[in-house]
Amino acid sequence: MKPFKSTLTFIICFITTTAFCQYTDVINSNRPGVSRSAFSVGKNVVQFEIGPYYVKEKRTPATAFEVSGIGADFAVRYGFLFEQLELNLEGAFQNDKKTYTFNANAEDSRSNFRYLTIGAKYLVFDPYKNEEANKPNLYSWKANHSFKWRHLIPAVSVYLGGNYDTKNNPYTAPGIEGFSPKIMVATQHNFAGGWVFVMNLIKDRIGTDQSDFQYVLTLTHSFNPKWVVFGEAQGIKSDFYADNLFRVGGARLFGKDFQLDASVTFNTKDTPGVFNAGIGASYRLDFHKDVIPKDAADLKENGVTADEEGKRRERKKKTKKKKKDKDVDEENKVKKRKKKDVDFD
Repeated sequence: MKPFKSTLTFIICFITTTAFCQYTDVINSNRPGVSRSAFSVGKNVVQFEIGPYYVKEKRTPATAFEVSGIGADFAVRYGFLFEQLELNLEGAFQNDKKTYTFNANAEDSRSNFRYLTIGAKYLVFDPYKNEEANKPNLYSWKANHSFKWRHLIPAVSVYLGGNYDTKNNPYTAPGIEGFSPKIMVATQHNFAGGWVFVMNLIKDRIGTDQSDFQYVLTLTHSFNPKWVVFGEAQGIKSDFYADNLFRVGGARLFGKDFQLDASVTFNTKDTPGVFNAGIGASYRLDFHKDVIPKDAADLKENGVTADEEGKRRERKKKTKKKKKDKDVDEENKVKKRKKKDVDFD
């Protein structure tokens, strides 16, 4: 079972989000944990997320067994066509040994994908796109950290994808094979004080004997722009498997395009009991270019980058100041000449 995901730059994402794009100055990763942010990585950004993990499961009833092994989950994310659209490929490959404790000689070595999914996510509602309403108050710490009713309105995205399961996969129900649909609704709240809450509602492997419903709730807190901790609860319900899993962990940002993370996963039952621990990394290739909003007064018809527009406006401001200073000097000279003429008369 995939043990983690990253919520690191959920916080940083909101700190740096602008009114006209989802792109952030630093990497916006889904690790560690299993919830998915409502926001995409940004147009023309390619992002890689991977993490090896250790898994330990133990069942105590009469048909007792133990599972011990390693695995790795991964994701490739790409911002495509629009800032709101993200294409992604996700999966988890596991290799373990299943030992039946009632018979010390009974072992079953297993290896396969726990899941392999390709899909697309699209942001349908963004309450943070109003730049003016979300600007920090430069004169009041209290105003920036106090509760605001608009924080209760989440960003909302929808996801549509498909799973691919190979025949006789030991991690799926008997008879599961080929493609099956997956849908999800993801919401994301940004609260004052560096808190972010993410919720996913998922219907997976639709139309199969392992069709399950899942919910994932993730609460993230940033101590500063580099360190983030999170806690997560995941519920799974199907005829094949049901569980309530809990995760805790954190992540550290190293530069604007790279982060490392660590987490542990556990549950509270013994059918089976689950303990997973893992580390991970996220890295992005940033080909994104911000385009000034179309209502900007001096926007070129073919578009300009935010950096170019900022430099252009700075040059324009300096030119205006020089012209103003020159006009003032000319006016003063004229006044002086008039004064001399009066004195001479």
